[in-house]
Amino acid sequence: MLLPWHAGAQASPLAALLPSQPWLWPGTLALAIGVATTLRPGHGRLLVAAVCVAILLFALQGLAIGLPATSWGVAQDIFGDGVRQAAFGPGAVVVLAAAVIMLATGLAMGGAMKGDASVAIIAVGGAVAIAAFVILPLIRVLADVFVADGGFSPAAALSRIGAAEAWTLGCLAGAPRCGVVWNTLLLATLTGLLSTAIGLALALLESRGGLRQTGLFRAMAVLPLITPPFVVSLALIVLFGRTGLVSTALWELFDIPRSRWIYGLPGVLIAQCLSQAPIAFLLLSAALRAIAPSLEEAAGTMGAQPARVFATVTLPLLRPAIANAVLLGFVESLGDFGNPLVLGGEFDVLATRIFFAIAGARHEPGRAAALAILLLGLTLAVFWLQERWVGRRQYVTVAGKGDQGLPALLPPSPRRAAAALAYPWVAFTFLVYAIILFGAFVHDIGRFDLTPTWRHFIEGFAVERTAFGLFFRGAAWDSLFTTLRVAAISAPITAFVGILLAWLFARAEFRGKSALSFVTLLTFAIPGTVLGVAYITAFNVPPIEITGTGMILVICFVFRNMPVGVRGGLAALAQIDRSLEEASATMGGDAATTLRRVVLPLLRPALVAALAYAFVQAMTAVSAVIFLVSARHNLATAYIVGRVEAGEMSLAIAYSSVLILIMLAVIVVIDRLVGKARLGRRAAAPLVRVGG
Repeated sequence: MLLPWHAGAQASPLAALLPSQPWLWPGTLALAIGVATTLRPGHGRLLVAAVCVAILLFALQGLAIGLPATSWGVAQDIFGDGVRQAAFGPGAVVVLAAAVIMLATGLAMGGAMKGDASVAIIAVGGAVAIAAFVILPLIRVLADVFVADGGFSPAAALSRIGAAEAWTLGCLAGAPRCGVVWNTLLLATLTGLLSTAIGLALALLESRGGLRQTGLFRAMAVLPLITPPFVVSLALIVLFGRTGLVSTALWELFDIPRSRWIYGLPGVLIAQCLSQAPIAFLLLSAALRAIAPSLEEAAGTMGAQPARVFATVTLPLLRPAIANAVLLGFVESLGDFGNPLVLGGEFDVLATRIFFAIAGARHEPGRAAALAILLLGLTLAVFWLQERWVGRRQYVTVAGKGDQGLPALLPPSPRRAAAALAYPWVAFTFLVYAIILFGAFVHDIGRFDLTPTWRHFIEGFAVERTAFGLFFRGAAWDSLFTTLRVAAISAPITAFVGILLAWLFARAEFRGKSALSFVTLLTFAIPGTVLGVAYITAFNVPPIEITGTGMILVICFVFRNMPVGVRGGLAALAQIDRSLEEASATMGGDAATTLRRVVLPLLRPALVAALAYAFVQAMTAVSAVIFLVSARHNLATAYIVGRVEAGEMSLAIAYSSVLILIMLAVIVVIDRLVGKARLGRRAAAPLVRVGG
């Protein structure tokens, strides 16, 4: 083996590395026993035991022997004072990966996973990866809460979690503000409810409103989905800030005093609704299209008025989708960092307090960890409440029979209510994005200097031709290239791993599948801010020291966005008959062959959709990666936030416009690749009521 065990070490055979590092000997010996066992079939248990011992020993030596401040006392007693080693390097990664594969093979040899090594490798590899990059970082965050003055202190943990900054209700008694927990809950609840109401109105008009230009309407409804969340905040400041366009017009025309109302709960709420309403719209639109029209026609045939059919049939069947929309709006609001940072003013939330506890003048990891645990607890609580609300009721509307019914148009009263909410919202969305695009081409839209200029694009994206080729002189190029590179690497990994795990959960049977599925999907519930704090805490010291590298950004995006690929894969697999895979097995194909030649080609739409989502999220995310970027590996969103903090609003708007155009191009390409699903139904027609 020519790869170095430790990061930064020179490449050398592992055997030459051992004499100077005796703590590697026991793990190497156990692994060698495991390798020898693979040569003799029928010894699966011995192989599993040897490999487990090797992995445990390597993990223990990595944790026990590090920097002087992180080494365990027992390691110093055994190997002497001052013992130290660098973090795991490529050699350690290769050896540990091989050990995981051997562990999975041993389990299959022992009869687990029906003896299929391919299934075992996917299951064990997925479990180990989730444990290393999700569970252990969260445990490290939990541990930091109990650390004070270099020692274990439960009293410090209780003090931090119960701090007045989190729980005070002083605002109800006339104090300037309430605790950040109550602020966060209030904002998340309002965002979840309002964004769902807006999304429902948009979905009803688009699916049942009889619109002629549904394409344009849908485009305006989903446009904020491909935009960094804080970009909307910039437009709101330009419009409604103290010197904004609308504020100035109201002052000059109607003598309405200028104010800072946009900075606080109202401004953050508007910005978050703009960001989350498209998600609710997509969920509810899909749910409306999935409702079997025959159910509504049957109610009409029985004499029910159209409004009663809508209230007693259509809306109840939308209950799971509405619950999911509220849940997503609530969870995304909890983890949102960009909008509260730009528009929050004195209205603090958990995400921004966590950021300033880490990046502020007083570096307080224990306080940040306590706030992160509170944020995670809120997220898990709302998942539990959503499960209790939807419960185990059945909402199946599409069975094995064909459905040639006619989706009913909205009755007049619900249509007027939906139009009263949806049309002004679409117009407001158009105004916001017009300001973003227009502001990029004028000197300073925030100060009413509307002189046309290319200055902001030149400053950010200037390119010069030199004797050595093109020179990308603009200040924004480095962050854009890094973002594109990280997104291009992480998106395929995210999509492929998500689809693999979805196939594992849908088709394989093994012990621990329910627990692994729960933990995998639970990662979606972890707010980005919490994940960022967990990563900066866990991976800043040996044995896994990757803070400040591009690798930590890729890993963060993979495990942050992987549950979406899993959910999409599970939904697609539910439509694929198992007989296709059984036929492959009958012809002698193992699980790997069946997956490669039968399942993956059929999952192409789900795979491409997961790829598009992962790419867009990697391009626009800010809450998790704001803690992980570095001077060498800066991302577009972090660069834009920096420009806003520096007062360079116009450059931030110009850069945001470029990102929007890039996202639009990606979505168009994905749409061309995937196309649209056609269910073969007739065009929508008004519901014909039979009887009185």
